[in-house]
Amino acid sequence: MASLTSPINVNVNKELKKESTEILNELGISMSTAINIFLSQVVRTKGIPFKVISPKPSSKLRKALLEADAIIRGKENIKAYYNVDDMFNDITNEK
Repeated sequence: MASLTSPINVNVNKELKKESTEILNELGISMSTAINIFLSQVVRTKGIPFKVISPKPSSKLRKALLEADAIIRGKENIKAYYNVDDMFNDITNEK
């Protein structure tokens, strides 16, 4: 009788394999089972079963990061507070 399975050879980063194997073992499933689940979902969804995106920060976050970098480098003049009371006193006195 012909086998119903077919081998797949995949090269992966050693650390990625180690970490994913540990997690799968905790879940009680083998790497082979996890790959079969993934491939079944590829067939079912007719594509990758999750978003594949580049982790880019939003424009608001990029602006905040640039501002923080300027503050750290001393290129932006900011007022510092050493406690919350001083900050609130300053804010309420500005109005």
